[in-house]
Formats: sequence, C-alpha cells, structure tokens
Amino acid sequence: MKLGSKLKFTAKFLGRRLTYVYEVRELIAGQRLVMRTAQGPFPMETTYLWEPAEHGATRMTLRNRGEPTGFSRLAAPLMASAMRRANEKDLRMLKAQLEGESQT
Repeated sequence: MKLGSKLKFTAKFLGRRLTYVYEVRELIAGQRLVMRTAQGPFPMETTYLWEPAEHGATRMTLRNRGEPTGFSRLAAPLMASAMRRANEKDLRMLKAQLEGESQT
C-alpha cells in the first residue's frame, strides 16, 4: 500500500450491499492511514490511527467523515447511528481475530 493506491471495499449497510473505491491519501506506517472514496454512493473519508497502549497493546482509533447529498442528506442522522453500530461490530470481530478468539 502506498499513497495513491486504490482499494475496493464492499460492505453490507442497512440491508444493502455497497461498494466503494477508496484512495490512500495519507500513510504513515504503523501510525496513520487516511483514505477517501474515489467512487461510491457518497463521498467519505476514513482515518485509522494506531498508538501504543498499556502492556504492549495497540490502540486503534477509527473515524469516518462524510458529506451526504440528496436523499442521503435527509437520512444522515439515521445513517450516522447505523454506521457507528456497524463499525463497532466490525471492530469487535477484528479484535477477536487479532487476539485469536473464536467467533460464536
């Protein structure tokens, strides 16, 4: 991965399958990754931050920011809540996988 790399991402959100193409806009290995949609239903920027935590652990912070237009603008408050729940679920699954826990 490097600046300008493009990644295709497919997610299930509010019962729909959405596909985005993200472009890497900023990359500091092991510290920060910023991607913006180059193609998709609405413009979005996703930022990942990694920092040392206690006992040799790593804290990851995820931030999504977008500017909905059209119908998406009207549904923005509902979408924000749904995105937060979807992100929390994804992050719990990722944490479990990284820590070698089973998913049941």
